[in-house]
Amino acid sequence: MKVACVGGGPASLYFSVLMKRVDPSHDITVYERNPAGSTYGWGVTFWDEMLSNLHSIDPESARAISETSVRWDSWVVHVHDRATVTVENGEAGFGIGRHDLLAILTERARSLGVRVEFEREIAYEEELADADLVVAGDGVGSVLRERHAGHFGTEVAVGRNIYMWLGTTRIFDSFTFAFVETAHGWIWCYGYGFGKQHSTCVVECAPATWEGLGLHQANEADSLALLEKLFADMLDGHPLIGREQSDGSAHWLNFRTLTNRRWHRDNLVLIGDAAHTTHYSIGAGTALALGDAAILVEALHGDPSLEAALARYERDAKSAIRRPQRAARYSARWYENIPRYIDLPPIQLFTLLGQRHSRLLPHVPPRLFYRFGQVTDRLESLRWLGRRDSHTC
Repeated sequence: MKVACVGGGPASLYFSVLMKRVDPSHDITVYERNPAGSTYGWGVTFWDEMLSNLHSIDPESARAISETSVRWDSWVVHVHDRATVTVENGEAGFGIGRHDLLAILTERARSLGVRVEFEREIAYEEELADADLVVAGDGVGSVLRERHAGHFGTEVAVGRNIYMWLGTTRIFDSFTFAFVETAHGWIWCYGYGFGKQHSTCVVECAPATWEGLGLHQANEADSLALLEKLFADMLDGHPLIGREQSDGSAHWLNFRTLTNRRWHRDNLVLIGDAAHTTHYSIGAGTALALGDAAILVEALHGDPSLEAALARYERDAKSAIRRPQRAARYSARWYENIPRYIDLPPIQLFTLLGQRHSRLLPHVPPRLFYRFGQVTDRLESLRWLGRRDSHTC
């Protein structure tokens, strides 16, 4: 099969790796419009389960990703000047620089015979008329998808809160949250390490707080200076690092949740952020993109008909992301309703932060939900003890 992958992100690259592993005779080219190494982004997150899956699918790239990643197994929450809560987490989390991840996947793809062409922009699938399959992995703003937005049934829901993706030279040993109260409302940040020199910081607040602090009018330098003051305790004297916009503006955004009713058209198929996005607060974007790649490869080699294979991919991939999409919606809503939770005792706040994916939480008074959770945990402990005793008798 001759395959053209448009966009050199994790989904396209990992797809090309897995296709070559299954059948080295595939003729695969990845086209990326930007120069090599020019990707924007700090660190991306993933969890134990994803790393285990990667090792079972392609051990070579999994080892390189594991060796380059930063691991954490605890969470720290700072709530203004009220308290700091530290909790050991049962599941390990990992951060890796987006630049490092792409470099690993690019090198692995090339080692298997995939051609990766940088500074090559594809605007029309007609440019790839000789390809048997065109994989649109060109991100949330996919040009190929937008040409047929009506067919794909593309919809975008814009989140209410404002956020900015930043870096810092402060190296976080734990996944760290900080909630700061201002005269205009709460603003918060979470940070995680992804390398020996930098960590990621994501800052978020409600629109009223953003405007009240003057961030809607401030350039990037002034925005970072104000944020460094607000999160001084968390940053411990380290600076925040922005995107370096050519006009000096601050890169504040509203998150866009993208969905598509259909994921393929003729021999064109969507993958990764071109097909779907999930709110950054659940840290699942990279895992879902790599999952799409694995599901698409399995479908293509499990069905002799391209149309049937793409239909199977669409069905299976949609099913796989349904639960994370739901969790992401509730997670984003939790942050949009921070005032509902922020006055809780810190340990209760942290507990509900960890349970923000619950569909019940928005409809139950937070203190009652917390108490109910405590009772449920005790009952589960008693059930476990009963089962354990029965096994030892």
